[in-house]
Amino acid sequence: MCRIFAEIPPHAYEYETRSVRLGGHATSVRLETTFWHVLEEIASDQNLTLGRFLSTLHDEVLAFRGDVGNFASLLRCACLAHAGEVRKAPVADTLADRAERRSATLFAPLGSAHSAQ
Repeated sequence: MCRIFAEIPPHAYEYETRSVRLGGHATSVRLETTFWHVLEEIASDQNLTLGRFLSTLHDEVLAFRGDVGNFASLLRCACLAHAGEVRKAPVADTLADRAERRSATLFAPLGSAHSAQ
C-alpha cells in the first residue's frame, strides 16, 4: 500500500508560493503543487479565476467566522472537501459516519456488536 504513496513524484509535493490579493491586500500563500492544481480546478468549475476564487473564499470565511485563521490550511481542507464531493461522499460526513460506527461498536452492550454486522 505505501508504494502507491511513495511513488508520488517529488514535484507534486514540492512547495509553491504564489502571490494573491486577499481583502484588498497583497500576500503570498505557500502550498504543495498538487493543491494548487486542485484549487485551479475548483475555480474553473466555478467559472472564476484562481485569484477571484481565493479572494471570494477568503471574504466569505471572514464574513461567516469573523477570522480566517490559517488560510493555507483552509485551502488544503477545501481541496479534500472537493475530492470528497467529487467522490459523492463529503469528507466531513465520511469521517463523522466512521466515528459514529466506531463509537457504536465500541460502546455497544456485549454481544450486540456482532449482531449488528
